[in-house]
Amino acid sequence: MSTNTALLDTPLKGRIRPEPAPEPLLREALGEALRSFRNDRAITLRELAEKACVSPGYLSELERGRKEVSSELLASVCHALEVSVADVLIEAAGSMALQSVAEELAGV
Repeated sequence: MSTNTALLDTPLKGRIRPEPAPEPLLREALGEALRSFRNDRAITLRELAEKACVSPGYLSELERGRKEVSSELLASVCHALEVSVADVLIEAAGSMALQSVAEELAGV
């Protein structure tokens, strides 16, 4: 008895699976978490930059998720915010997980 297998060049209609949404980026989640902690403490970007010994422009780039943050710089910013690095990482990871769950529930 022989077995034949057919491969389809295109998926069957109605069975097209949507492309999975891209994973949220860690740098974006970290930026959102840093901005959230800063806003909760009513500290301006300029004030935080001065306390963390970083330029306001660079801190802005971090908060917008445009730049990767080094562990040393993250520690400096967290110290200036009087929050632990672990708390910022947990906040970032939580927002990434929530975004993934929301996308799954939406059927994306």
